[in-house]
Amino acid sequence: MADDGEHVASPEETLRLIDQQRAAAVKALRGDPLLLYTPWGVAWLLGFGTLFLRYGLDGVPYVPISPGAALTVHLSLHVVAGAFVAIGIVRMNGQVRGESSAKGMMYGYAWFVGMMLMSVISSRFSPALDPIEAGLMWGAVALLVVAILYMAGGALYGQWSMFFMGVWIAAVDAVGVMLGAGWHALLAAVLLGGGQIAAGILLRSRA
Repeated sequence: MADDGEHVASPEETLRLIDQQRAAAVKALRGDPLLLYTPWGVAWLLGFGTLFLRYGLDGVPYVPISPGAALTVHLSLHVVAGAFVAIGIVRMNGQVRGESSAKGMMYGYAWFVGMMLMSVISSRFSPALDPIEAGLMWGAVALLVVAILYMAGGALYGQWSMFFMGVWIAAVDAVGVMLGAGWHALLAAVLLGGGQIAAGILLRSRA
């Protein structure tokens, strides 16, 4: 018994405290799923949903909105989602030091570089296409960048859920491109947008 009257933790209390600290450390290193998945889910559900309403499945718009306006909404949501994901990555990096921190920082910058390159490539070639095909190219290239970065992030952080999410994004992107602009927007909105939101909430609850 301690002479100063302080409580001495029992072995059970010590083990429980260690478990709590370990769980908190693991959660911090893996990042907040709501910041890593849900922002893209909201952006794709609304952004690709807008494009779908503009394109329609048979080429006839369901809503009288110009291609430029629909694409602007879509890209603006991508920028906001990318910012939230970057915040999530920065928070993960803040928990580690040394080589792991440097790798995480480089991975965070890769998101910005990838999105900038997507914008440059799409801006260069979209004027040569009709508005619907140009919109399809913007959406397809954006999903390609996100899919690759998700797979790279899964490999970097050892998260199979993140890696397989990248594979799923790439698969839906490929199928949508083959089916056409309307179907691409619909599949991306429902399967990717809704899927990302569900994944973020599910992984957060499990964490």
